Formats: sequence, structure tokens, C-alpha cells
Amino acid sequence: MKMQWSLIAGLVFALLTALFAVINVNPVHVNFYFSEVSIPLILLILGCTLIGGIIVGSYGIYRQYKLQKEIKRLSTQLELVIKETGYLPPIEPNSAPSTEDFKEVDPVVNPTK
Repeated sequence: MKMQWSLIAGLVFALLTALFAVINVNPVHVNFYFSEVSIPLILLILGCTLIGGIIVGSYGIYRQYKLQKEIKRLSTQLELVIKETGYLPPIEPNSAPSTEDFKEVDPVVNPTK
């Protein structure tokens, strides 16, 4: 549901940006420090919006890559813990672990009893 609201908000923002850009079609002077050009304001607005989208998209891809790497590291660590302790997690994904799930695989027998 969150993804749908994000998509709707993105589309509304794109519509407002396009509408604002279409209203402002007069040429403007842009100084790039080494040269000055005169371009329509609509191109400047859409270009800046596109550059902003590329920056946000790149950050999202980078963040997703880091999260995938973290998931892989934690999965490897979990497998190591399972291998060393012999603990097997419950089969049902929504069930809470019971006390029997935490019993030792090879319980130590107390010889004094």
C-alpha cells in the first residue's frame, strides 16, 4: 500500500511540475560561469527535475545494494550459528518459538543424579 501512495504522489508531483513548466515558456539567461546561454524556462525546469530524479534514483539503487549486502552477511552469519548450535528454526514462519525449540541437541547428563 505504501508503494501505491508513493507512486500516486510521484505522479501528482510530475503533473504539477509539467504544468508549472508549460506555463513558464519565456527564455531566461543562464550563467554557467564560463559561458552564458538563453534557453526557455520550460527546458530549465524539466532538466533540473530530471537531474534531481537521477540523483534520487542513484541513491535508491545504492541503498538497495547496501541492504542486499547486509542481508547476505546476516544470512551467512545465521547459517553459521545454526551449524554450530544445531538449532533449527520453526518451520511455520508466523509461529512463535516454543521452549522445546531452544533445548540443546546433546544435553549434558549430570552424573551425580
